[in-house]
This record gives sequence, structure tokens and C-alpha cells, in this order.
Amino acid sequence: MSLLETKKLDAFYGDFQALFGIDMHIARAEVIGLIGANGAGKTTLLRALTGLLPAVSHSILFGGQPIGGSRAEALVKRGIAMVPEGRKLFASLSVEENLKLGAATGRHGVWTLDRVYGLFPVLAEKRTAYATTLSGGQQQMVAIGRALMSNPTLLLCDEISLGLAPVVVADVYRALPAIRAAGTGIIVVEQDIGQVLRVADRLYCLREGRVVLQGPAQGMNRQEIAAAYFGAAA
Repeated sequence: MSLLETKKLDAFYGDFQALFGIDMHIARAEVIGLIGANGAGKTTLLRALTGLLPAVSHSILFGGQPIGGSRAEALVKRGIAMVPEGRKLFASLSVEENLKLGAATGRHGVWTLDRVYGLFPVLAEKRTAYATTLSGGQQQMVAIGRALMSNPTLLLCDEISLGLAPVVVADVYRALPAIRAAGTGIIVVEQDIGQVLRVADRLYCLREGRVVLQGPAQGMNRQEIAAAYFGAAA
């Protein structure tokens, strides 16, 4: 059984249809790369999966159970967490206070403050600092740590390398194997094709709200990805 599966998933913003019949799946402890140009529907898909956009109940299955249209807070309690684009940290709270917010669901699991600090040692050093005074890379670590504190079985990462220097991106991505080893499935939305090819088991490419390419990451070449990405021969 897949950890999560979508079946003919559509999504709308009012009368505007943004997703068209999305079929995808992810297994436990699998890493999926979700790629596509700006406006392709990547963030919209994550919003539908996390209850931030309406969806037909049976169009999204989590652990075999229909969850489409469920409330976002209910989905977090069931084990779906998102690291949002732009991090969305609380400026008035310290690093540790931001992290503790993730544990408010009461879900039990391997992720504790000590384990998050073990994954990102710099956060232990900055634990009393206001989160938004940290560097961009450190703030991204806080956002990931906050999501992990909810002990998810599925982690959705929306553009976690956006605006970060390559050396910082490498530091952030080094955390993914440890997260995966804890049994967590990961969906990564990423603009850096080279980066996502290095970490993903499989890729889905979206264009204009539709899946136009999918398959094992290691079996894809840059030419076919570019053709799917831009909708023209590379």
C-alpha cells in the first residue's frame, strides 16, 4: 500500500482550475521530486495534499484512507507536515519556541528537540535567539525542524533551497537521508534539477497543472526533463 496516493486529483482557485487529474503515489520512506516551471501547479498540489485547498475525498488517499478535503490541522495530526516556501517562522519567538510549536499535535515518534538539534547542531547554539535573526539557511533548518517535531510520516518540502547559497543548500539537503531513515516519506518541490536528481527516487514533472513526465530519477536524462519542463523539444 502506498503511503499517499492521488487519483484523478483536480484543484481549483474559485472558478479557475489549477490541477487536472493528477495521479501520483509515494511509498513510506521514499523521496519524490516534484519539478516544473513557475505556475506549473507544484505548490497547488502541496496545498491540496495538506488541506489548504478543497479536494474530493477519494481523490487523495493517505494510508489507504480518503482524506481529500480534510482540514489542515486534522492532516497534521494524521502525520502530514509541510515546510512552506518562505519558511513562515514566528518573528517574536525564539528558535526553540518555533520548534516546540511543531510538537503541539501531540504525535509521538522519534523526533524530539534533542534529535532535531542533533540533525542541525547550529540550532542548539542559537536556541534562544529570535528565529528570524538567523541566516536564511539556518531559518530553513528551523522550518524543517518545526515540521519534524510533529513526527510526520509524510514531509512536504516546498522550495527549500530558494534564495540560499549553494553551500547552504548542501547543508540543508544533507539532512534528508536521516529524515528518510526514520521512515518518513518526502516530497520535494525543487527548481534545481541537479539537486533533486541527486536525492529523489522518482520524479514527477508538472506543466500547466498536469503530470507530463514521471519515472525513476536515475533513469531520466536532462533532455527529456527539459522537453517535459518547457513543452518543447530540447
